[in-house]
Amino acid sequence: MAAPTTTSDAPFGRMLTAMVTPFTPDGAVDYEAVQSLATYLVDEQRNDGLVVSGTTGESPTTSDQEKERLVRAVVEAVGDRAVVVAGAGSNDTHHSVELARTAERAGAHGLLVVTPYYNKPPQEGLYRHFTAVADATGLPVMLYDIPGRSGVPIRPETLIRLAMHERIVAVKDAKADLFAGSQVMLATDLVFYSGDDTLNLPWISVGAAGCVSVVGHVVGADIAEMMALHRSGDVAGALEIHRRLLPVVSGIMMQAGGAIMAKAALAMVGRPAGPVRPPLAEATERELAILRADLAAGGVKLSDGDVT
Repeated sequence: MAAPTTTSDAPFGRMLTAMVTPFTPDGAVDYEAVQSLATYLVDEQRNDGLVVSGTTGESPTTSDQEKERLVRAVVEAVGDRAVVVAGAGSNDTHHSVELARTAERAGAHGLLVVTPYYNKPPQEGLYRHFTAVADATGLPVMLYDIPGRSGVPIRPETLIRLAMHERIVAVKDAKADLFAGSQVMLATDLVFYSGDDTLNLPWISVGAAGCVSVVGHVVGADIAEMMALHRSGDVAGALEIHRRLLPVVSGIMMQAGGAIMAKAALAMVGRPAGPVRPPLAEATERELAILRADLAAGGVKLSDGDVT
């Protein structure tokens, strides 16, 4: 299936959600629920892109076969009207190359490739890793810079080198360095996406094309409107939405972790996505109470029969 229309300044769309992976009560991937969630995110939450098998999708605990089926399921559900980006990163270059090739065969429109984690490669190792993955397919690549999880940042000089590769076109930034990102944007054509919901509007204000969100599971339409207002010049209107969503961001991102709390939030709006897989654990009653209050404070309509 051909990718939906994109632009050079937003090659993966503007509003993307890093999808959770719905599971059945016994922990199997619920592919029917996957397609239902993808449809909801595109049709109701105004996402023009979805990231499948990212960290929020519990990629560390899904098999390669499950990842392939997830891409196929999402492409089948929404691939004609949203860009489907497949997580293809790992801390093993050979494995990442194979994940990228499998994602391309499954119909993904693009790849998200995270900095190799735990083994802490030098910058030259990062450069070789990312270019090897980009060389493996014909798909555009979004790098994922998240030193809080990987232990290693992609330094500006490395990003500038990587920008010379024709298929490395974007960066999902989760290192909260707007100055460094601005320097890279000035020096290259790399398109930046906010990878930190606490900084979505600040990133947009310095030139990011959009965001890859976790809170977008329940307020994607609001974030899309915030970005549209800012692009139209209505900075005050964008700031109003940013401030209204602060409790939602706090409730989902400042407690037990994105995958756990996003699934809890979905249950509260009547779209349960099942449990998380170990070593993650379900949110506590205290965390759920805080989340419920924060969602309500942010204007999220809660389901009368939520199943948290």
